[in-house]
Parts: sequence; C-alpha cells; structure tokens
Amino acid sequence: MKPLASPNTHLIEYRGFRAAFGNLSDPSNTVSSSGSMKEVVHGIDLYIDEHETLALVGESGSGKTVSAQALMRLLSEDWISYPGGEILFEGRDVLKMEAEELRKLRGRDMGMIFQEPMSSLNPLHTIEKQLAESLMLHQGLSRSAARPLIVDWLKRVRLHDAEQRLSAYPHELSGGERQRVMIALALLHKPKLLIADEPTTALDVTIQDQILTLIKTLQQDLGMAVLFITHDLGVVRRMADRVAVMKDGRIIETGPGDLIFSVPQEAYTKLLIGSEAAQESPILAGPAPEIATVQDLKVYFPIKKGFFRRVQGYIKAVDGVSFTLRRGQTLGIAGESGSGKTTLGKALLGLEKSQGSIRIEGTEIHGLSENALRPLRRKMQIIFQDPYGSLSPRMTIEHIVGEGLLIHALGTKAERRERVLTCLQEVGLGDEDVLSRYPNEFSGGQRQRICIARSLVLEPSILVLDEPTSSLDRTIQFQVVTLLKELQERRGLSYIFISHDLRILRSLCHEMLIMKQGKIVEAGPTGAIMGNPQEAYTQELLRTAFD
Repeated sequence: MKPLASPNTHLIEYRGFRAAFGNLSDPSNTVSSSGSMKEVVHGIDLYIDEHETLALVGESGSGKTVSAQALMRLLSEDWISYPGGEILFEGRDVLKMEAEELRKLRGRDMGMIFQEPMSSLNPLHTIEKQLAESLMLHQGLSRSAARPLIVDWLKRVRLHDAEQRLSAYPHELSGGERQRVMIALALLHKPKLLIADEPTTALDVTIQDQILTLIKTLQQDLGMAVLFITHDLGVVRRMADRVAVMKDGRIIETGPGDLIFSVPQEAYTKLLIGSEAAQESPILAGPAPEIATVQDLKVYFPIKKGFFRRVQGYIKAVDGVSFTLRRGQTLGIAGESGSGKTTLGKALLGLEKSQGSIRIEGTEIHGLSENALRPLRRKMQIIFQDPYGSLSPRMTIEHIVGEGLLIHALGTKAERRERVLTCLQEVGLGDEDVLSRYPNEFSGGQRQRICIARSLVLEPSILVLDEPTSSLDRTIQFQVVTLLKELQERRGLSYIFISHDLRILRSLCHEMLIMKQGKIVEAGPTGAIMGNPQEAYTQELLRTAFD
C-alpha cells in the first residue's frame, strides 16, 4: 500500500455536498423532507488525492452513484438539484461550471466506467466509431488519425485481436471484452481521475481478476486517481488505499483500508464486514433420497452457414454431463462465462432441448408431451439473476406471485390469495398492502424475495437459482442466502445454485460441479474442492476468488 498524499494536495474535494431529486419543472418544488423534492445526499465531506484509490462502499440507495456522477454532472438537471455545498476539482467548483467547461472536463480530465457496458455502449455503432468520436470531440483528430491511437489503446487494455475488432459491434463481444472497451474509452485522454462504478459486478471471477489487475496497472502507468464504487469487500481490500462508508446519504466512516477492516468504528461498517459469507461448507446430514438424476446430458446448438443455412457444425454448450441431486441438498455449479452453467440449468427444467437422461423423482422427462410435463414443472422452479427484469412491471405482486396457481388451476380466488400472502410472509414480506403494489416500489433485495415467493407458491421440490445474488449489495446477499438456508431446512428443498461468486457457493453448497467448455472438470463435496482442488482450472478459479 502506497503512502497517502498530503491533505493539502486534494485532487477532488466534496465540501458539504447535498443532492436532491424531484421534478424541477414544477416551480413549487422545494428541497425538504415534506416537499416533493427528496434529498438523497446530506452534506458530505470527502476528498480524493492524486494517484490514490478511494473505495466508496454502502448499500443501494446510500447515495454512492449520485455523489460520483455529480463529479461530472451526468444526471439530468431537470430531475436533480444541488442545493448546498461544493465539489472542487483542482480548486474549481464543478457545480458552477458552464456547459463548455463541463464538456472539456468529461472524458478529458475525468473518465468513467459503468456497471453494465452493454447498456453504456451504443449498439448501432462499431467499436472504432465510438472511440473515434471521443478523440474527434476532445482532440480534433480525423477518423484516419484516430485509428492508430484506438488500436494502441485496445491493445493496452489487452483486447484480443484489437485491429480485427474495430468493426465489431458491442453485442459481438463478451462481457469482459465490452468492459475492456469501456476502459479504453474512459482512458483515451489520460484523465486525472477514473470513476469505476461497480465495473466487475456482472463478470465471473477470472475475468474480474483480469479487469482489476488491468485497472491497477493502467493507474500506475498514467498516474491517475481512482474512485471505486463497489459492494464487494474483496475488491475493496485489493484495490483501495482509503475507504469511505456511506449510509442514507451520509459518510459515516473513512480511513485507510487496512484500518477500516481491522478496527471498524461504526456499527454499520461492522455489519458490512460481518456480512461476509460463512467460511465453512455445509455437510448433508445422513443419506437422502435422490430427487433428480442426470446422465450424459448434451445441449448442442447448430452452426448454420451459407445461403441455404446448412449445418456446418455444433456449439457444444453442455457436453456429456452427469450428476445426482438429493433431497435437501444444494449443488453448486461454478465456471467462467460460456462454460455451460446456465444452459445446464435450463435443460434440467426442459427450457432447452437436450439429449441424454433427466429423471425427476423417478420420472424420465425426455419424450414427455407438454401436457404430461406440466405437472412436473410445478416441482421445478427457477429464480433469475435480475429480479427487476424477471418481474412484470404491469402486474401487482399478488398477480405475480399467484400466477402459477392460476395457470395450474389450484384453489379458489380466496385460497390463492391466502397462499400468496403466506408465501410472502415466509420470505419476510408479510404486510397485506404488499399485494396491491408493483415491482418498482421495492428495493432489489425485496424484489428477489418476491421472486423466491413466486417460486415457492407451487411447493416445488427443486429450485434452480441462476446468479440470484450477483446484482445485490453484500448485506442483502447475506440476507437472501440466510433466507434460502432457512427455507431449505423448513421445506426440504433441493437447490441447484449457479454462481461465479465462490464465497457464496462455499457458504451454501453441499457439493459442487466445476464446468469448463460444457464439461464437468471436477466434482465433489464443496469442502474438499475448496480445500484441496485437483484440477489446474479449479485451482485458478479459487486463486482469483480468494487471493
């Protein structure tokens, strides 16, 4: 850890900064707790020195992203105001800058990496065009003059076959490749400050490790400061010189990273650190009956080429996978993006066409008609990664959770309502007024609880959980994992838990499968795999996750 700079040389300084949301086109709006403007940042004081990395941590809604984006005034000022305080960049107040001064600041003096590169890159423009636009705007370069610089930066961020990828569109790149392009875009002009807003949340552990190493290397090369926003305390330990903890729009604790982790002062900071997943893996108590048996499962996607779209080969997404799931057991599936984890989960539920044998409670599902398969579907439910995207914004919670009961014609209307309310109470959302509300009225953690209730209402035997905690804050992750453990013990549920977060898999799973390129490369009890991995690939996954 490098020595911190003198407090007299702050690159960025927040002084009593406040921010409020509301419709500013309404002249009657006032910034107050009782008015239609809602204050979300309450007079924070914070600084970032040259060359250092400051990690800003806290739950969703704590004000982290609002405070960071205010540095570049990125939020629409029809809906946000800054009723008090200053944000100083090299002594200049960003909040008082005119449009032309802000334009020069953005991109040139400050760069930003967003959480989801797919939604941050223009899907209609090639990679070259998007990077060239920034160079043309800030440096006045022509397209031909910009090209060598673009290629150089794509190579610096270690994008494979950089020159050949210039004509690629964002959807043609993997998640890790898109994030590398975003880093190149943010650093083209060698900014003095890089803002990294959850840049590795959606990436698997090996790609996350590469991206974090890349950011640190480029920081040293360019001598820039980094504001790192994250809820992953493992990333904070690795990256941060100093840590600022934010809660309810206020900075409640700051200090050197090693001091914050070893001697936290505030109860909330202690809660964040204490929300780390358990270190020990669970052990299944005694023999349990088999609930699902998979033998030689294959999912091949045809590659079609030519005018007549003839099959030229196959992508072997799942290639000869076999395993057994027992009642009350959690089976974890880990591996890099593209290893076949999610495809395997979908094939088990009959959502992907597959070959091989899948037996659920002794019944072979291959060859069953849709009508014959429907009763079995009640026994198998899935919970997706993005709770907001998997809930219809036009349906009330009562209709969302009770939809399965309606489809399977279970009970009267009153009985369905009672069953929905019981399931919501079981996941910690028991108030009756929840039934008439919509998904947008809930936090991320609450929406995931709604997704769990929707799955439980049909009383399934098997839940497939596809990255159900990756988009949640660490404390909310801890709550959801604790809830899943309680539900499993109470109902005897069997889980297939797909995740790239090996800490959560260690905490929750009795056994694990490690997948690579559609095949299982290692399988066994979680404790044995975590403690003594046999395969080089597994060893590399664990090294990047726990080092």
